[in-house]
Amino acid sequence: MSSSAPRRGMLGRHHERGVLDEVLGDARAGRSRVVVLRGEPGVGKSTLLDYLAENASGFRILRAAGVESEMELAFAGLHQLCIPLMSHIDRLPGPQREALAVAFGLRGGAAADRFMVGLAVLSMLAEAAEERPLLCLLDDAQWLDRISAQSLAFVARRLFAERVALAFSVRTPPVDPQHDPWTALPELEVRGLRDDEARTLLDSVVPGRLDERVRERIIAETRGNPLALLELTRGLSTAELAGGFGRPDARPLASQIEQSFVRRIGGLPDAGRRGVGGGAPGPGGRVPPPG
Repeated sequence: MSSSAPRRGMLGRHHERGVLDEVLGDARAGRSRVVVLRGEPGVGKSTLLDYLAENASGFRILRAAGVESEMELAFAGLHQLCIPLMSHIDRLPGPQREALAVAFGLRGGAAADRFMVGLAVLSMLAEAAEERPLLCLLDDAQWLDRISAQSLAFVARRLFAERVALAFSVRTPPVDPQHDPWTALPELEVRGLRDDEARTLLDSVVPGRLDERVRERIIAETRGNPLALLELTRGLSTAELAGGFGRPDARPLASQIEQSFVRRIGGLPDAGRRGVGGGAPGPGGRVPPPG
């Protein structure tokens, strides 16, 4: 296991870090590995992807992230991930090269053959891994366009003896349970922090006195979700943290967490609001937290 000290967001996570260290070790040794990190928004999936990147010495790292506003744009996710490898396109077999070039808009032609595009991406990753091990990180994979998601799942199921590691982060519950391309891939469930870890995190970020009853209620209602723990304490006054939750007009914690996101997003410039929440509330007027 890596000896590097975990950052605040990596408090605990000994099991998860052990699994990810094995993923990197196997890929270095020429045994391709795939892992899907599943968990609720804010539980730490992106931080675990960062852990992989920080510990992937000697790897070439490719990163991409699903964007909800691009879900209807075919091949958008694949393009984001693979564009740094396009210098390898001329080494692909002719049909694969043609299909990928059409998919990425590099030349005209009939609709790209999806099977050939999948094979092209597989060949491109394997080709790049000949030079040095390759780590591909896909954050918020639930927002990838369907063709990109299907193509990457296709690739993940066919990697074998290449020096490639693929890691996807996916929210639970699934955005579309009937069309979840990641279900057949190896998964690592990411849960909230243990109670003792959550207490340590709270004590590290709350200035001044934190009432024990307040601490235990925060931990219970956030279920140890690191982002929820941090967001909630940002939105509470010193009096509330010192014991003011008991007053009759106190709002439920879930509402306070949501309002903390609304306040912070509302204070961003337009471009920033579009980046974190599309610039508009979701169903029921809610602004969804980042994932």
